[in-house]
Amino acid sequence: MTKQDKEATNPGEETQWYETLCMAVEQSIHRKMITQADFDFLVDVIYTRTHELLSATTLKRLWGKVQSDYAPSARTLNTLALFLGYSDFGGFCQHQPKGDTPPSNPVLSEHLDVDKDINIDDEITLYWAPGRVCHVRYLGNFQFVVTASEMTRLQPGDTFSCNVFINGEPLYLKNLCQAGRPPFNYVCGMKGGIRYEKSHP
Repeated sequence: MTKQDKEATNPGEETQWYETLCMAVEQSIHRKMITQADFDFLVDVIYTRTHELLSATTLKRLWGKVQSDYAPSARTLNTLALFLGYSDFGGFCQHQPKGDTPPSNPVLSEHLDVDKDINIDDEITLYWAPGRVCHVRYLGNFQFVVTASEMTRLQPGDTFSCNVFINGEPLYLKNLCQAGRPPFNYVCGMKGGIRYEKSHP
């Protein structure tokens, strides 16, 4: 922890603050962190909101899902605090209410959770500026295939993986596969984010 983080807590209270931070994150995304899919989802939404990449294993350690003798790093704590709208972990601790009043933190915008909200063969239409349109179909196991596109680098037959679509936020495509190229990551809607529409087959 940084000096500022230590000043925000008393010795022996760190674990309590870590639990409070985890609870605030779960409240923000309306989801309990239990399965691997839950942590993969959290990795994506943290990166979307903060542009900081934390691994699922790092998050599992903080949530106590992986045994570890190491305290979470200042970067991990500060990134999660930033995700919740605070400048850093020390700021998060200082702004928590006394007593039983739950903390008020930003709630994740309207979104589609691939693990819970999308079925195989569901189709998603994506829109982003200027005038980009892309239709994708869900293949299962967090994999999508592009079925049609307008004014984008994405082409029919391209595949990618994704855990969450968030209205108004950039969309991060992992392992985008295009003919003749090794897999790479790609961002849709860097300025202004994307908008989505879901339809059933």
